[in-house]
Order: sequence, then structure tokens, then C-alpha cells
Amino acid sequence: MQIYMVGGAVRDALMGLVVQDHDWVVVGATPEDLVALGYQPVGKDFPVFLHPETREEYALARTERKTARGYRGFVVHADPGVTLEQDLARRDLTINAIAAPARSPDAAAGAAASPGAALNTDFDALIDPYGGQKDIRNKVLRHVTEAFREDPVRILRLARFAARFADFSVAPETLALMRDMVDDGEVDALVPERVWQELARGLMEDKPSRLFDVLRDCGALSRLLPEVARLWGVPQRAEHHPEVDTGVHLMMVMDMAAQLQASLPVRFACLCHDLGKGTTRAPEANGMSAPGELPSPEFWRMKMASDPQLGRHVGHEERSARLLKGVCERLRVPVDCRELADVVAREHGNIHRSAAFDAAAVVRLLERCDAFRKPRRFAEVLLACECDARGRLGFEHSPYPQRQRLLEALAAAQSVATHQVAADAQAAGQDGRRIGELIHQARVAAVGESPGFAAGSPG
Repeated sequence: MQIYMVGGAVRDALMGLVVQDHDWVVVGATPEDLVALGYQPVGKDFPVFLHPETREEYALARTERKTARGYRGFVVHADPGVTLEQDLARRDLTINAIAAPARSPDAAAGAAASPGAALNTDFDALIDPYGGQKDIRNKVLRHVTEAFREDPVRILRLARFAARFADFSVAPETLALMRDMVDDGEVDALVPERVWQELARGLMEDKPSRLFDVLRDCGALSRLLPEVARLWGVPQRAEHHPEVDTGVHLMMVMDMAAQLQASLPVRFACLCHDLGKGTTRAPEANGMSAPGELPSPEFWRMKMASDPQLGRHVGHEERSARLLKGVCERLRVPVDCRELADVVAREHGNIHRSAAFDAAAVVRLLERCDAFRKPRRFAEVLLACECDARGRLGFEHSPYPQRQRLLEALAAAQSVATHQVAADAQAAGQDGRRIGELIHQARVAAVGESPGFAAGSPG
């Protein structure tokens, strides 16, 4: 029995990153061997066991054979005769196909207990049959073997790694293979849960725009998220968006969300806030999928000079909300993400313009956003809007006073003793509708008296 640390733990250690989880592969053993050592079997589709003390995962070396489309269409084979090289061959990327041998078989019986697991591996004797160390040095994401094409989830995983390791490039032969997979319809067989799982993880990486760059380059984005893919080549008015192209703007927004360390619901809301712009009466470049094909901002500025309607997207907020609903249903997006994204899609334009709103307009905005019942969600709505405002060329470091002004307005409105207003109204014989109006009026008055609205100033 030989034991090796594999996968991301080895990769991250070689890159000088913090190792979060340790994965182990066991060669030359049977399930019965591990059970006899006290390991707990947990794998449903292939033999994976939990260490009796560290609770880390130990998997028997295995091979996989493609039997049908999609990521579930595999037959797994594990027995003591499967070699380490055969196990590494089934992995997605060369940087994830490096193994570090355990210093002694005692690692299987508890000597490799956390946090010293890495200390019980021999990094001077790495097994690297597919050149993963070279690719780490050269900052390249490269598939291990042609078996990459057998699992379409690997396209999403590679795109996610591109978002994590933003200075890594995709090997040309790997990009070509991914394009072939898309053309062959493999991506169309992905189940919604896996698409959302990988998308959500990619959105939370340090450079989420790279996720979408890779998916666009291989053609997968138009299959998985056509509502997003069609935003490239859609112009916006240069006076508001110096970057002009809606897709370019979207990627700036996504990276701003990462810079501001936004939560997943905020990042998903950022992704979907402008979907409706892709359905504005199409200019000739609408929906271009390849970066090299995109017209320059100067091209659009010249066209806008002769067409004042070009780049205007009246009503895109409601269209965005409708398209968002389809995305959420198709990918089975969690409720917290879809609800926040819906508010942002509908109201981001009003929130941007709210610096000019008087107290009554601000309270109506707060009511539409359900800010009184869900103030924490409203704070995240405002963060998404700040990402949108700062995700523009030349505005990356600009303040966004609307956020603080609306938070202060909400605090002022929340100071109203609504129970007392309702009690007084009921005592005077008022009905429920009138009570609601009186509460609204009291909130408007409270907001109007707050510092940001003094003397009727819009702030």
C-alpha cells in the first residue's frame, strides 16, 4: 500500500499558497484494507474513505471510462492494480496532477494527523508525469490527456481556475479542445446544479472576469448563459460609460465586486443587473462572442455622434428582471441570490439617480426595495449598485455617496415609532389603508428632517 498527497494541496504548496484541504490517494489497497484500518467509507460512486482521526479524504486509485454524455456518464474502476500514473491521468489539469508520496505507510494509520499532514509527505520525490511543475512555473492551465473532453464540468473548472490564478494563460491546445467539446454538445448535457455550483465558486474568486473570458473564448458562455453572452458588442452612451461596451462594463463591475469583497448574492446581482441591455434594438455588433471582433469605443463614439438613440437602453431594468427570472429558473439559483438580484435589476437606475430625490421619493424607493423588512439585504443592494457605478472606465476610485445617503435615510425612517402611529390611528377609527398612509407620511417627515435632506436639499 502506497499513499500520496494529490491535487490542489500539492499545487498550492508548490505555489506558496495556504493549503486548505489535503486529498490523498491510496495505491495497491482494497476497500477492505482501509476499513480494517478504521477508515469510514463515504463514497457513493467511487471508493472514498475518511481518515479515522483527521477526517481527511483518502481515495483508492481509480480509472474512469466514458459511457454517456455529461459529467455523470462514467464507469469507475478501482482495484489494487491501478497505478498512480493511471489515477493522475484522469485528472483535469497538469497543475492538479502532481503527487507527493507519504514518508511512511504510517500516514494511513494516523501519523499524518492534521495540521502536520504536509510534513509527512516528501516534496523532494514528487511524481509529476504530465509536467505540472513546469506549467506552474510558466503559469499555464493545460489539460492532462484527451480524457479531459469526457467531462464537460472541466470547462467550468478550468474557467474557475483562470479566475483564481488570473495571471495564468490557457494552453492553446486546451482551448481548442474546449471549443471542440462545446461544438460537440457536451456542455449542453450539464445539469443545472453543477453549472450553478461552478459558477458560484468562480464568482467568488479574485478575478471573476477571467471566468467569463475563458467561457467566451471557448464558446461555452453562449450555451450556458446566453443572456450574459449577448452583452458584448452592445454600446452604451460614452458620456456615462467611457468603456462603452456593455460586456466590458459588466466585467469591470464583477472585478469591482471582488475588490470590495462582496458576498455571492451581491456578485450574482452584479452579473445580472444589465441583462436587459442585450435586448435593446440591436446594433450590428450586438452579441459578438469573440473579444477580437469587438468594435472600439472610438467606433461607437463616431456612430453615436450621428445617432443620439444609439446606446440608450430605456426600460432595460424591467427587461433585466424578466431575463433574470429565466436564468434563475434554469440554473436553480438559491432564493437569496435571486431575490437580491431582482431588486438590483429593477432599481439600480433609481438608486444611482437618488442623489436628486426628495424625502418622499426616497421613502418610495425604500418601500419598493422592501428595505424596512429586509434592511441587511438593502445594504447589499446598495453595495451592488456601488460596484456598478465604480465598474466604469475612470470611475474605479470614485466615491458613491448614494449608498451612505440612502442608509442614513433608512435609519431615519426606521426611527419612526410605527406601532404608536398605528395605535393612534386605530384609536381615531382609521382603517388599515389609512394607517399605512400615515406611517408612510411619518417616515417621509423623518427622512426630510435628517441631515442629508435638511432644508429640502436633495443632498
